[in-house]
Amino acid sequence: MSDTLSALEQQRASLLQQISQLPDLRPGSITGTGGRCGSPTCHCHRPNDPGHSPHLRLTYKWNGKTVTESFSSPAAQRKAEHEIAAFRDYQQLSRDFVDVNEKICRVRPVEDTLTPEEKKRRRRSSKRSAKK
Repeated sequence: MSDTLSALEQQRASLLQQISQLPDLRPGSITGTGGRCGSPTCHCHRPNDPGHSPHLRLTYKWNGKTVTESFSSPAAQRKAEHEIAAFRDYQQLSRDFVDVNEKICRVRPVEDTLTPEEKKRRRRSSKRSAKK
């Protein structure tokens, strides 16, 4: 896309539109835990047994702490997968938004932003004082 000011502003507006249309989203990742349980008589403790199948959980940060939640059903897992995917889309759109704004800042011409009062403000004389 061209780096003219109007083209960049259109790109920014398009990114804002895309962000506003995102579905429900949340940060986090889905991880699996499995292996051996705590019951020594369970089949998972037998030699060459692969252990229990992975139990998928949602992991995310909340107030600086790692939180892990189990899924109540496969539908809850699918819902979380869609929300996490939407969050990844949001992160990319956010990076693109900052990038296009940075370009706009570089391209936009400098405007005289002094108010009439600031223009009237006395300037210091560049002459040196005779005192020394």
